[in-house]
Amino acid sequence: MENKILFEPFTFNNGVKVNSRLTVAPLTLFASNPDGSVSKGEEQFFSTRAEHVGMYIQGATMVSLNGQAFPCQPRAISDSDLDALKQRAQIIKKQGALSIVQIHHGGEFALPEFTGEAPLSSSAHGDVKELTEEQIQRIISDFARATELCIKAGNNGVEIHGANQYLLQQFFSAKVNHRADKWGGSLENRLRFPMAVVDAVCAVREKLNRPDFIIGYRLSPEEPGENGITMSDTVELLNALVKKPIQYLHISQWSFTKNVRRGVGEGSPRLKVIHDTVKGKLPIVGVGSLFTMNDYIEAMKSGYVEFVGCGKSVMINPHLGTNLFEGKADEITLELDPQKEDHYGIPDPLWLMCQKGDDWLPPVKGKEKKSGPFNSITEY
Repeated sequence: MENKILFEPFTFNNGVKVNSRLTVAPLTLFASNPDGSVSKGEEQFFSTRAEHVGMYIQGATMVSLNGQAFPCQPRAISDSDLDALKQRAQIIKKQGALSIVQIHHGGEFALPEFTGEAPLSSSAHGDVKELTEEQIQRIISDFARATELCIKAGNNGVEIHGANQYLLQQFFSAKVNHRADKWGGSLENRLRFPMAVVDAVCAVREKLNRPDFIIGYRLSPEEPGENGITMSDTVELLNALVKKPIQYLHISQWSFTKNVRRGVGEGSPRLKVIHDTVKGKLPIVGVGSLFTMNDYIEAMKSGYVEFVGCGKSVMINPHLGTNLFEGKADEITLELDPQKEDHYGIPDPLWLMCQKGDDWLPPVKGKEKKSGPFNSITEY
């Protein structure tokens, strides 16, 4: 059967092997307890969705208190977070998937009601303050500390969140970064902060002698607007990343088939340009509006990616991996049914958001799609 293409073994460059090309994309659940511990809602959501999955990426886990961008956000900041990090890892690994923690700083999208201070970014604008040298170094250290906690908690890897206009992208983007020091200006300088974070994370793995620990990097290939990231910029980012001892690249976009807006490969599929640039040096995870079994199969058959990510579809199909593995295409639903709340196991805050039918969430039965609060962040 054609679905077997989704379950061919893959071995990363550090020797770690998986038996599924499915990846659960990092989902923001708005569901951790206020102290960062695992809520019942989180536990229920994680408990079924890692079956027949290669990597399960836990979404947006904050590395710094001043980087919190969501209510009830999980965190990897201090030893007090170890128990929660362990618990999530155990739930996921028990189902056979690798547990990957996406480590995150919101930058200008950090919320003062949670951080107690003005948002920080590469450059100042409005109420956003420019990060000082000392603060930059502190955040780099925070990413390293988060990695150490994730390793000690028994996770299989981390994914550095360099996408969706959060802090690492705020340094990379000329639209946001207007600095005149070594952290801004030229493309080389704008790459300095993301690469410093990558180096710090990799150094922790080396220090703890854990070559089997996976490190991934998530990026958004383009930005709209004047001075926004172009595919030409992203090619330079890719060329820098493939030189690092990391294991995969995760491409964040609204649609798997999205074409290049401007720059290198204009008009061609973004993932094709990225694949041609990387030349097999690192595996690529592709995501974007994949719902049906055929969507996943065709995505793999494109030859542009080594892994396919599921986000909205795994929210409305708690056993998506099993359905794909068993070839049960007719059991994969394409819309969320508001009358079947108990079926999904979606945490209450996220369930309430789902009822609104916003674009960044799964389609809802009987509702037209409309733009949501995160549309400007996620729609590239």
